[in-house]
Amino acid sequence: MNHSSSEMSMAQVNLVGYRTIIRREINRILRIWAQTLLPPAITISLYFIIFGSLIGKRIGDMGGFDYMQFIVPGLIMMSVIQNSYGNIVSSFFGAKFGRHIEELLISPLPNWVILAGYVTGSMFRGLLVGAVVTLVALFFTHLQVHNWAITISVVLLTSMVFSLAGLINAIYAQKFDDITIVPTFILTPLTYLGGVFYSVSLLPPFWETVSSINPILYMVNAFRYGMLGVSDVPVLPAFAIIVVFVLLLGGICLYLLQKGVGLRS
Repeated sequence: MNHSSSEMSMAQVNLVGYRTIIRREINRILRIWAQTLLPPAITISLYFIIFGSLIGKRIGDMGGFDYMQFIVPGLIMMSVIQNSYGNIVSSFFGAKFGRHIEELLISPLPNWVILAGYVTGSMFRGLLVGAVVTLVALFFTHLQVHNWAITISVVLLTSMVFSLAGLINAIYAQKFDDITIVPTFILTPLTYLGGVFYSVSLLPPFWETVSSINPILYMVNAFRYGMLGVSDVPVLPAFAIIVVFVLLLGGICLYLLQKGVGLRS
């Protein structure tokens, strides 16, 4: 009986801790909405105006859809990726810099609860921005969803992948400059080269092969298949790649938290 009560009380502690981390993250996101939600909406509006309206008229159809419709899934996914990554890397590094991450580390919360709390908070921002971008897109073009299950599962898993990746960046970062290097020099180029604005079938064979090693290509195309029913890559392998990244990065994050890498001085 005592053992059962102990397990229940620990589960309650974990739940309270998880909710607390999420609540703090959500409050932070909504409190500074002018920095977290407004800029992506403005940026995406400019993408729609420049690429969709102006350039799109010259390009014509792509994949059986007008160019504006074709780029919408890519722009939504790009926003989800950048904001999921950016939220956790800034939030967790801020906790390190302010040294209040140590309070979590010495608390009775297991590392997986801390990880789940931060990742969920970052996914909230990524998905919220994705929803804002979707609403903006409705002002420019008609949207449809070919397969809801694929669309929702891909965007959730992709948001999780880049939340985990952002945490790894935050753990190793020693100064504020370190949290901007990966997004600027790795994440942004990979995103733009991930088929957001074009079909990789239009590329020369060499560059099409090079693009095939970019994991973001599979995420963008799986999401595009969910929305439009067209994809440059098979959907099942794309799903498998995303799941592998979730498991791999999740395992790395738990290991780093357990060892206290970059956290315990």
